Amino acid sequence: MRVLVIEDDATLGRALQEFLTDQGHVTDWLADGERGLSALSSHFYDLLVLDLNLPGVDGLHVLKTIRDQGKNFPVLILTARDGLQDRIAGLDAGADDYLTKPFELMEFAARLRALTRRHAGITSSVLEFGCLALDTAHRELRAAGQRLALSVRELSVLEMLMYRAGKVVTKQQIVQGLSALDADFSENAVEVYIYRLRKRLEGHGAQIQTVRGFGYLLELEAGAG
Repeated sequence: MRVLVIEDDATLGRALQEFLTDQGHVTDWLADGERGLSALSSHFYDLLVLDLNLPGVDGLHVLKTIRDQGKNFPVLILTARDGLQDRIAGLDAGADDYLTKPFELMEFAARLRALTRRHAGITSSVLEFGCLALDTAHRELRAAGQRLALSVRELSVLEMLMYRAGKVVTKQQIVQGLSALDADFSENAVEVYIYRLRKRLEGHGAQIQTVRGFGYLLELEAGAG
C-alpha cells in the first residue's frame, strides 16, 4: 500500500514515515498542504494521513480539493483539534476517520487497516485465496497453515494481487503502488518480484498468470480450491 502523510511536525512526520515503512508500506511524508496537493495530483496513493494545522494551505482545504477532484481513496485526519465541531467539519469535508493527538501507533495502524478493508469491501484483516492466507496486520503469509517466508516487497506485490484476485493488475498499477517520491520502482523490478512470487507459490494451488499487454492475474491452479 502506498501512503502519503502530510504533517508539519517534522519529528512526528518522520516517525510515522519510518513506522509505516516498517509495516511494509511505501510511505511519502510532506510537511505542507501545497506540496501535498501537488503530490496528490501527480502520484497515485492508496491512503492519505492528513494533519489539519498545516502552513499555507490547511488540511481541510486539501481534503475538500481532492474530494472535489473525485479522488475517493481513504483519508485519516490526524490532528490536535479534538472539539466536536472540528470532528464534524473534518468528516463532512470527506474524511473517513478522525484520530486526535496524542495517539498510540498500534491504534493508528489498526485504523489504517480498517480503512483499507472498508474501502476494498473486505471485513477481515486476513486475505484468503485458495489455501493462501495473508495476514495484513502481522505481514505474514501462510499456505495451508504453513508459513511462507517472503520479503517486504514480495508481500506488498502479493497483497495487491490478492486484493484484486480474479482481476488483472497492471504492471503500472504495481509500479505506482510501490514507488516513493524519492525512489521509483521500475517495471523491470516488477518482473523480478513476480518471478520470485511464482517460485514461492509453486505447489500451493495458486499461480500468477501474465496477461499479455495488460498485467498479471492471480488465479487458482486447475483442481485447486
